[in-house]
Amino acid sequence: MTRSELVIQLAARFPQLVVKDADYAVKMILDAMTEALAHGHRIEIRGFGSFSLNYRPPRTGRNPKSGEQVAVPEKYVPHFKAGKELREKVDNDF
Repeated sequence: MTRSELVIQLAARFPQLVVKDADYAVKMILDAMTEALAHGHRIEIRGFGSFSLNYRPPRTGRNPKSGEQVAVPEKYVPHFKAGKELREKVDNDF
C-alpha cells in the first residue's frame, strides 16, 4: 500500500474527511514518527508494532565495480518489529 492509497482509504472510511484533510492527517502522523526517530526515541503502536533505531558500527566494505576497499561510516538505521496481533493476523490471513 502506498501513501496515496492510505489517504484514499482513510477518506473513504470516514466520509466527514475530505481527501485533503486525510492527506494532512497522514502527513502529520508520519512527520511526528520521523521526528521521534530522528531524536532517538522509540515508537510503539500497540497491536501493530514498534519502531526503533539499530546502530551499525563502522566497517570496511568493497566497491563492487573496482574491488577497492571503502570505509563505511557508522550509522543508525530504522528497525520495525511487528507486534503479536499483527503477526497473528498476517499468519491467519494467508
